[in-house]
Amino acid sequence: MSDAPERILIKGNEAVAFGAVDAGCRCYFGYPITPQNEIPEAMSRLLPEIGGCYVQAESEVGAASMLLGACASGVPSMTSSSGCGISLMQEALSYMTGSMLPAVLVNMARGGPGLGDIGPSQGDYFQAVKGGGHGDHRNIVLAPATAQECYDFMFRAFALAFTYANPVMVLGDAVVGQIKEPVRRTPPPDALAPERLAELAAPWRVEGRGRRGPGAAPRLVKSVYLAEGTLAARNRQLRDKYEAMRAEARWIAQDTDDADLVVVAYGSIARAVRSAIRALRAQGAAVGLFRPITLYPFPDEGLRALAAARPGRRFLVVEQNLGQMVEDVRLALFGPAGRGAEVLFHGLMPGLLADAQTLEEPVRLALAGKEIRS
Repeated sequence: MSDAPERILIKGNEAVAFGAVDAGCRCYFGYPITPQNEIPEAMSRLLPEIGGCYVQAESEVGAASMLLGACASGVPSMTSSSGCGISLMQEALSYMTGSMLPAVLVNMARGGPGLGDIGPSQGDYFQAVKGGGHGDHRNIVLAPATAQECYDFMFRAFALAFTYANPVMVLGDAVVGQIKEPVRRTPPPDALAPERLAELAAPWRVEGRGRRGPGAAPRLVKSVYLAEGTLAARNRQLRDKYEAMRAEARWIAQDTDDADLVVVAYGSIARAVRSAIRALRAQGAAVGLFRPITLYPFPDEGLRALAAARPGRRFLVVEQNLGQMVEDVRLALFGPAGRGAEVLFHGLMPGLLADAQTLEEPVRLALAGKEIRS
């Protein structure tokens, strides 16, 4: 009999819930919205079984505010939503950043702008990586592409949230959340034990003084700094933390050693791109894939290394939006430390399902340096 862990057939949304609980999450607050409803549904079953807390809030605003309170107590907690629901959470998210609290949010994005539809979209990239909330606010953003990554990335999300005392967003879409795949329910090698999360929260979490002994100094979790110079000092502290986060940039490069063209894509679109590249390479095309795992911090050093290793190499960004991540790719390759590589773009309209066959033609055009019409 094999010692390999048993695989279970579940949706990406369900994998998020299993991963969160196994990573140590004990509180969930949310409000239903398609296409992520399997997350709160699964959490409503899983958390009571282990003594955790599940609350269906009256709104996304209420859910995010409840999350803020739970995070202040140091309890590993999360919420999830989609598109316009995440928009409603932005005020509380900024407060969590300003208060330096380890929140975890999952966005299974839907089509937009406005109410849009329930189909796949990558139109929330700007909202996720450029802050979304008010003030100098940043999230760490992880981008899973498979159901297994939905499970694994929850461990990384809670580890990063507690390591940096900062919100972490897991950004998927309708395809990633609804796809059903085999998943091994076993912690990844770099997972932090739930006890370690408690240790990281011990110095700052709000708790009754009696729990820390008589004479213990009061603790205050806040995001308001009105005294002269105190807000500036807090923002310097946040700036230094954001700089430290750059060490967490992750990416996957496939078939890039000999590639004349590197396609940059993340999440569900990267799956279709990978299949298109496989077919084109079988026909002799020198093309590879660069898939960001962290959207913030963006893995610009990995892109710069690819540009430096092969001068003249082109890059094609494929997204299911009108062009968002492409700005970060161009910044990486044209910025002060960039190499001036040519960056092309192909956008897939939100709400439409992409397949490998439809992506082969824009990749061929990019290889030839020709204009691509999205």
